[in-house]
Amino acid sequence: MNIDRGPMPVAFFGIAVGSLALANAWRVAARIWHVSAAAADLITLAALAIWLVILLGYAHKWLVHREEARIEMQHPVQSSFAALGPVSSLLAAQALLPYSQAVALVLFAVSAFSALALGVFLHGRFWQGGRKPELVTAAIYLPSVGTSFVAGTTAAAFGWTQLGALFFGAGLLSWIALESMIMQRATVHEPLPDALRPTLGIQLAPPVVGGVTYLSLTSGTPDLFAMILLGYGLYQALVLLRLLPWIRKQAFAPSYWAFSFGVAALPTMVMRMVERGSTGPVEWLAPGLFVASNVIIGLLVLKTIALMLRGELLPAKAVAMNARAG
Repeated sequence: MNIDRGPMPVAFFGIAVGSLALANAWRVAARIWHVSAAAADLITLAALAIWLVILLGYAHKWLVHREEARIEMQHPVQSSFAALGPVSSLLAAQALLPYSQAVALVLFAVSAFSALALGVFLHGRFWQGGRKPELVTAAIYLPSVGTSFVAGTTAAAFGWTQLGALFFGAGLLSWIALESMIMQRATVHEPLPDALRPTLGIQLAPPVVGGVTYLSLTSGTPDLFAMILLGYGLYQALVLLRLLPWIRKQAFAPSYWAFSFGVAALPTMVMRMVERGSTGPVEWLAPGLFVASNVIIGLLVLKTIALMLRGELLPAKAVAMNARAG
């Protein structure tokens, strides 16, 4: 990835998260359908390469552009995207587990600790007040909800279901608390600025990413609570489809990768439910959702490459670079 035109925005980790989440969907698809396992491995390796390049780019930012990185971490919107660093690294640990348990374990330990520390630090800002309503976006899910759910799923992959349940609890109750804040801001304050509207794509992630975590911590045919989470995820997907013309007033920028985590996690959840014995509507939805997620993330990839070729990738600044902390 071209990072020579300036420091890389931390929100670029959304590209790594979306890529790794799609790779996870392919690995599940390879288990339940006649989908090429080699293709799943290739997508996984490509996603790991993207994650590593972005991780190195962000490390370079702290080494060479430390002041800009520090200012970014102080911004009430941009700082939330720092949580995608640990989230993407936890997803990378899941992807690496079949290849090297030792490497995956070290990566999980470092990422889980970083996720918890960053979540506590950023979430603690809410208790101190002073945040302007116009800067309350779905990005506030990332430090506590996103990190906790993915850490729970990764812990379960190592067989540590009790630890995973602790992370799941932190993510679930944080999600419920924060959603009311986001809805209150959306209904009684000014509409989101055009540049921030793509962050609404994050709204799809909590129910389905949390659903994947819940399935990782349980066994047997998916129960009522799993269906509840899926139902809410499907409803959020429909709401986002209804809002898409309004969101698209913002020209394409890497901020649209905010949709990718939820878009990839939705079919992953459904396919894991099928794998566990769900039938009926869930079984019918799985293939269509898997195809749709590949089409959507494929479009994100193509549009991002087009920005790179035009030399406009970094100036777009991913998500909230034009927002002001005030």
